[in-house]
Amino acid sequence: MQDETLELLKKIKEETNSGSYDEAIKKMVLSRVQESFAGYLSTGSLKDPYKRVREKRDRF
Repeated sequence: MQDETLELLKKIKEETNSGSYDEAIKKMVLSRVQESFAGYLSTGSLKDPYKRVREKRDRF
């Protein structure tokens, strides 16, 4: 491992209040995954929840 990488890992460990480097890495990865899926399953506006269903039906 490069010295620069180790220093970054130490910083992440401190910032996340992790007990080990493994825990720090897991927290970092899990936070990235949650951010990337944010809004992925969003239903859009709740004003008209059946709008997409009607639009899909009207296409056929």
